[in-house]
Amino acid sequence: MHAEIRVVGLMLAAGHASRFGADKRRARLADGRTLLEASLANAAATFDELLLVVRAGDTLADLRLPPQIRVLHTPSAERGLGASLAAGATALSAYPSDALAVLLGDMPWIRPQTCARLIAEADGQRIVQPWHAGQPGHPVVFGRAFWPALCTLDGDEGARRLIRRDAAHYRALPVDDPGVLQDVDRPADLDERMAPAAPSTHRPARS
Repeated sequence: MHAEIRVVGLMLAAGHASRFGADKRRARLADGRTLLEASLANAAATFDELLLVVRAGDTLADLRLPPQIRVLHTPSAERGLGASLAAGATALSAYPSDALAVLLGDMPWIRPQTCARLIAEADGQRIVQPWHAGQPGHPVVFGRAFWPALCTLDGDEGARRLIRRDAAHYRALPVDDPGVLQDVDRPADLDERMAPAAPSTHRPARS
């Protein structure tokens, strides 16, 4: 149905994780990978193209990431999640894609099948968000019509206001995937959850 729709992934990993008490991107999971490594590998199993937003002073070697990863270093990370999202959306504004999926670098438990379902529902004029157990989760897919608004975000609110404002174009997608709600705020969050399995390189067929 939406085979022609192209969706690029935008992963945000520029925050300072004050509640975690350290750089949580480097926190190790049970399988030895870092939190950011696992989140990025999981997303790469579904999205053909990814842009990773990190802090101005970060290096791929320091974050233990492969050199082929496309990275945006943003000096606006101090201003919050919304500012990082705006920087990423601006960097992608000339990219030939119909929609972008906003992913977070501390959410490695999202199933690739869930991302494939979101891609299948994507549209240039639509916002698609997974819901599990009555709660909205990530990633959120924004059609290209909403990119200009994403580019104006600032502070730490993210895109919640945009989603509320454009309710007529919003699609809530029920999923049986608790991973869409599971981020990492504190070290105890890592202890309470299983390490995600390394994702398969097989991409589910998209309808």
